[in-house]
Amino acid sequence: MTASRKGFLIGKVADRTGITVSAIRHYEMEGLVQSTRDAGGRRVFEPADIRRISFVIITQKLGFSLSQIREELALLPQGRTPTKKDWQRISRSFGRKIDERIESLTLLREKLTGCIGCGCLSLKKCALYNAQDVAQKWGAGPRYLMGNTPKN
Repeated sequence: MTASRKGFLIGKVADRTGITVSAIRHYEMEGLVQSTRDAGGRRVFEPADIRRISFVIITQKLGFSLSQIREELALLPQGRTPTKKDWQRISRSFGRKIDERIESLTLLREKLTGCIGCGCLSLKKCALYNAQDVAQKWGAGPRYLMGNTPKN
């Protein structure tokens, strides 16, 4: 039997989400979902946990860490099924983070073949964009990709 009267057993959740039972156990250990136990000691998940797990899968594919995902999921109500409004709030928050990533990736795509302010000075063009290693004054790493510009 894969469904209990309270929710879904872990095997059914795995079938519905397309991930392994061990991944679901890991997500539970990470605090991303919570189960209860039935009389036989089996894990039982609420139907809303399928959405939570799907959210985790998608956001991980977008490059978010489990700690970032956990932080957002912590904003959802405990003890009741999240509403559309609850999910919209998380969507807005992640939407801003996704927009920031898109901006960073766009900048990376545009600057990767030119000077990125890394301090290597290995390209002749760097002598123009990063003469005398001026990017170093903002710190280590690819400063122009991290938001600094040759003008600031």
